[in-house]
Amino acid sequence: MLHPKFSAVLFDCDGVLVDSESITNSVLRQMLIELGWEISPEQCIEIFIGKALKDQWQPIFDQTGFRIDDQWISQFRARRDEALRSKLQPIPGALEAVKQISAIYGQNIACATGADRAKVEMQLALTGFAEYFADRVFSGMECPRSKPAPDVYLAAAASVGIGPGGALVIEDTATGVAAGIAAGATVYGYCNGGPTSTSPELLRAAGATVVFSSMDALPGLASGA
Repeated sequence: MLHPKFSAVLFDCDGVLVDSESITNSVLRQMLIELGWEISPEQCIEIFIGKALKDQWQPIFDQTGFRIDDQWISQFRARRDEALRSKLQPIPGALEAVKQISAIYGQNIACATGADRAKVEMQLALTGFAEYFADRVFSGMECPRSKPAPDVYLAAAASVGIGPGGALVIEDTATGVAAGIAAGATVYGYCNGGPTSTSPELLRAAGATVVFSSMDALPGLASGA
């Protein structure tokens, strides 16, 4: 019989639950090219993945002379969402892992993301995760500060009635790991080795105590016999 090893499990969304990073990053790269920045796929991944786009206006301005504004970000979101609706898939094994962890933890699971709520809720609905998280979905854009600040994880922990020190956070970027650590949680890093993955070394350097490469392993890592 498996039982919870932590008080709650708090999941990032992009790159942990859904395979969205390459889709989103491709749309962003195309829009930056349209602004005149001949940015490579590798550069776009390195500079923007895991960070709030509005906070990354400076490198865009430095390269293009254009200060991104709410209208530009809205256009990006519309093009991004269209691409996601046609191409999005869950991370391999993630749906089954969440199902098993939900059976062990009950309602003490939540999704805590740096992305905007509309995107996250759309993604969870498209890929079958929504029923497991219900209203326990938190956006860093609705908090005073986005990741790497701990605000969204503090909000998620409070929502399930636990102190953040008892939570397990599942993250795939150094920025996200830093947010979980700043909240006082234990953080496990997920790295599947794909082109948008953060290396195990960087995840550990940010504070992840465990790094795993297959979602099939997560229910065991999050529970005890």
